[in-house]
Amino acid sequence: MASAADSLATNISLSKFAQATDLKKRLWFTLGALIVFRFLSHVPLPGIDPRALATLYATTNGGVLDFFNNFSGGALQRMSLIALGVMPYITASIVVQLATSLSPQLAAIKKEGESGRKRLNQYTRYGTVFLTAIQGYFIAVGLENWGAQQGISAVVEPGMVFRVACVVSLIGGTMFLMWLGEQITSRGIGNGVSLIIMAGIVSRLPIALGNLFEGGRTGAMSPFIILAITAVVFGLIAFICFMERAQRRVLIQYPKRQTQRGLMQGDKSFLPLKINTSGVIPPIFASSLLLMPLTIAQFAGQRVAGESRWGDFVLTVTTALQHGSPLYIGLYAGGIIFFAFFYTAVVFNPEETAENLKRYGGFIPGIRPGKNTETYLDYVLTRITVIGAAYLTLICLVPEFAAAQFGLTSLTLGGTSLLIVVNVTMDTVTQIQSHLLAHQYGDLIKKAKLKGARLR
Repeated sequence: MASAADSLATNISLSKFAQATDLKKRLWFTLGALIVFRFLSHVPLPGIDPRALATLYATTNGGVLDFFNNFSGGALQRMSLIALGVMPYITASIVVQLATSLSPQLAAIKKEGESGRKRLNQYTRYGTVFLTAIQGYFIAVGLENWGAQQGISAVVEPGMVFRVACVVSLIGGTMFLMWLGEQITSRGIGNGVSLIIMAGIVSRLPIALGNLFEGGRTGAMSPFIILAITAVVFGLIAFICFMERAQRRVLIQYPKRQTQRGLMQGDKSFLPLKINTSGVIPPIFASSLLLMPLTIAQFAGQRVAGESRWGDFVLTVTTALQHGSPLYIGLYAGGIIFFAFFYTAVVFNPEETAENLKRYGGFIPGIRPGKNTETYLDYVLTRITVIGAAYLTLICLVPEFAAAQFGLTSLTLGGTSLLIVVNVTMDTVTQIQSHLLAHQYGDLIKKAKLKGARLR
């Protein structure tokens, strides 16, 4: 009986999905946009030698380039038009969010509603162009100097013409991806930028799985280790799904209201506080800060190594920061915890929430409105952020321990990638369910109107 009921529910949901023509159009548009993204990741920058670039990139395995290459779907490895992906846009968005919490002028703009949001989005776009131009110029200069010690050049004709062409191409590619993400959000199924990042990560999964099974075929890795890694990955996915949905619900009580029919009972609602309020920002920031010195040493460390005490110091520090080392794991965990608390304080403002509750007459039972409510919310948020930071640290450090134990050098299956993929998948499923419910309610409204017209 249970299996028959489940199959009936599945058939009903599939029939509703087949009838939702608007949802199907949105899904096809999203799929087409992601195909365009994958196509652009194979279009190289002008003036690049692909063979020399592949040879040089193999020498920087494990650096920050490899980390961001996973987010761009291999575009950075090929130095394509979208080599920087949407990372400059994400960085600019985070900077604008931080600025709105620190600057009274920007905070006032944020409170203006839709017009204020449009102005902040425009500032984010300007910041994206600025960051892309700076990063693009350093990439162009780095490509010209990359491999000078080995006698290999990834640039066919170095010079100012190549630098300008590289910067302009990267700005165009990043801005196109930003526009494409906005189109997916408005005309697709939402979360455009997140879907682009997830598509880049998922496109690298076949390579990681191929390397894993190839190690088992050649005998470099035992079948037991492969099964253990698979079990750990599925366990982490289940744990991420559970923790991302976990929340602390704070009871909000509204006073009783007097109506024409008499005294009306007071309303109750809940203020949901997510355990992981900061999302995937802490692992990304912590990884970027730690991997940057290692990549700088890979680009320039060979040139200064052995020539001065500074060169020896750089090599010593970067050697200590290798993946799996105790110093790297300790700093990585400390960075995740710090950014978890920092970004949570930026995203959620207890003072503003307490003021909104007081304005609309809401209060927490047993807590006075105003300052006491603010203190209580800050206390609750701090306690659940401790759990959220511990959860992020565990998710990100388990793959690091596995990589150090089994000799895995790829970051594709890292904790940050798992967090992004699982979060975006859950949000996408929620968006699809919302469209199905909207379509179902739309059909009910049409039927009600038809019945009303017949009765008349």
